Amino acid sequence: MVVRCDTPADARAAVLAAREHGVPLSVRGGGHDWAGRALTDGGLTIDLSGMRAVRVDPDTAVAEVAGGATGADLARAARPFGLTAATGTVGTVGMAGLSLGGGYGPLSGRFGLALDNVLSADVVLADGSLVTADAEREPELLWALRGGGNFGLVTAMRVQLHRTPTLLSGTILFPWAQASAVLARLAEFVPEGPDELTVQCGVLAGPDGAPAVFVMPTWSGDDARAGEETLARLAALGEPLVAQLGPTTGHDMLASTDAMFPYGKHVELRTRTVPALTSAVRAALLDAGDTLTSPLSAVSLHSLHGIASRIPATDTAFGNRTPHLMVETIARWEPGDPREPEHRAWARDVSAVLESEAMPGGYPNLLGPDETQRIAHAYGPNTERRTAARGETPIRP
Repeated sequence: MVVRCDTPADARAAVLAAREHGVPLSVRGGGHDWAGRALTDGGLTIDLSGMRAVRVDPDTAVAEVAGGATGADLARAARPFGLTAATGTVGTVGMAGLSLGGGYGPLSGRFGLALDNVLSADVVLADGSLVTADAEREPELLWALRGGGNFGLVTAMRVQLHRTPTLLSGTILFPWAQASAVLARLAEFVPEGPDELTVQCGVLAGPDGAPAVFVMPTWSGDDARAGEETLARLAALGEPLVAQLGPTTGHDMLASTDAMFPYGKHVELRTRTVPALTSAVRAALLDAGDTLTSPLSAVSLHSLHGIASRIPATDTAFGNRTPHLMVETIARWEPGDPREPEHRAWARDVSAVLESEAMPGGYPNLLGPDETQRIAHAYGPNTERRTAARGETPIRP
């Protein structure tokens, strides 16, 4: 059964119905989870995708975001006021789900993860009660919601927006023959970057189908000239096939990534967290490109640095504030592709090679259904407090 909600009252009624009848329950916000866990086979799915309103207060730079709103919805609403949101890298991802598990994005270095920008949340608990969690009311629930996973059904959030007079971004592609040298130079360049610079990089198939190194930098500093010079230095790490860099908006950045990853494909996704772009990690990326089985697949590295790394680990439930790279290995193929087993094996093999370099645990938003053993380490020093919060809060029927 699917319950399509228009109001928090609809969501509350669905939670109470699931409780009364003892059926499995899931919540679909953006519906972006690669493993389809937003849906419940044989149970009840609460679909919030109709609740996508975003209201912006330009005076406080705060947005109220409904439970089904996506990153693109938020960025679109903030743009007319000259404001930018700390979203993920893909516009179709739901903001509530993103923030409950983390939220790496192009502005993480300057403004933190998506979860760090959540000020309050309206939540339906499993006993049907509707509460608001903020610094004064239900502060422990707010702590747990910010990166700690599912502690209830979030019908709305208040998130902090930011003024960024200068926002520069784009994509640089380097040919595979230069991959080793470019990755080595990138390993030296990125750790030296300021908070205003966040770099996403990795391996994907270029325009000709051959593997290529991609670099997607974002500059959110006030000094436009410094940003232009920094992005030019990144383009000079090699002789690029493509270097499209310039002024942008948060919404346009998300739209460009969405175009690279359209819906309708089949996916196997694996993730590892590594401390840096070490020689062993670079070797794994080179091997991933050499063995790429599908032109739709990619390996993408997301950076936690700057402000996001200086927030004390115990301030939110998110477990890893040590500077690191979250490696997202994405195998994608067309439905009906007979090479599906090869594509899945490629993603798993890349993950296995990176395991020896990886930090404990993993990124909760992307762990696979068969990786439950890694959850015990995913919340680091916050594991015990998070477990206690689950015991105190009525989570599920």
